[in-house]
Amino acid sequence: MARITGIGGVFFKSKRDHKALAAWYKENLGMPLEAWGGAGLEWSEDKAEDKGATAWHVAEPGTKWFSPSESSFMINYRIDNMDEMIAQLKKGGVEIFKGPEYHENGSFAWVIDPEGNKVELWEPKIWDEKNKRA
Repeated sequence: MARITGIGGVFFKSKRDHKALAAWYKENLGMPLEAWGGAGLEWSEDKAEDKGATAWHVAEPGTKWFSPSESSFMINYRIDNMDEMIAQLKKGGVEIFKGPEYHENGSFAWVIDPEGNKVELWEPKIWDEKNKRA
């Protein structure tokens, strides 16, 4: 049987100005935008300890998981350094909605993009003594 092997793309429609929204992702989250307006993210650039796992989940209809966003999706972006990302976001005037939090599979933080979409940031880690934080 054929099967899914990873995420091939993330696509969502802008509510207002698609160029301004793309610029926000570039300026605040380091999305490497190309001339065509999107980005190609290569697994080979990810140096995380987990070797590149991607989570996929279908949430219950009444979930509050994506709140306060009213979107029917939330994108989780793998990042390479949570502490640097938090500092970068704060320097850019981006409010950290929640986090960072430290769990067995890494650290997480959440921000809201300019169109109200909740964005999850994830620095993958293996849960061992060097990665545990209070």
